[in-house]
Amino acid sequence: MTKQRIAVDMDEVIADSIARFQEWYLRDYQLELTLDQLQGKSAYQAVALEHQPIIRDYVNQEGFFRDLPVIKDSQQVLRALSERYELFIATAAMEFPNCFRDKYDWLQQHFPFIPWSNYVFCGDKSILNADYLIDDNAFNFERFRGEGILFNAPHNIHETGYRRVHSWQEVGELLL
Repeated sequence: MTKQRIAVDMDEVIADSIARFQEWYLRDYQLELTLDQLQGKSAYQAVALEHQPIIRDYVNQEGFFRDLPVIKDSQQVLRALSERYELFIATAAMEFPNCFRDKYDWLQQHFPFIPWSNYVFCGDKSILNADYLIDDNAFNFERFRGEGILFNAPHNIHETGYRRVHSWQEVGELLL
């Protein structure tokens, strides 16, 4: 019997890139970037106009993705899911070519139970052949053939078109 497949996004789903934006913004401007400021906005939209070009460029800088914090409970729930499902990590890395090594190393360190052969570095996630896609960006569900599950993040707070989960515990309750 073939296992169902789950594809899981990285940033803001298992890796906390908001924390890096906050850290680097504080470093560069001595200003705090709060979760309240990010409600319904990307990081660059939440800052002063004159700061936006630098904030937009953070993701292109070497090391941005290197040591991001792990989203709470993602390791435990994904390990449990890996016993029942075929699990893939699918990240739209093509947009930020400096991130490949950082993301690969990060996955090896924090999710060693997911084999490297199940890492998908792509641009358009509609190519994925999976039953579920857990992602924080709803636009990735538009042409995806399986079921999109929206992982809650400040920037997607106004999105209502998809099933939403607020935590990895909730993902576990849904899929285990």
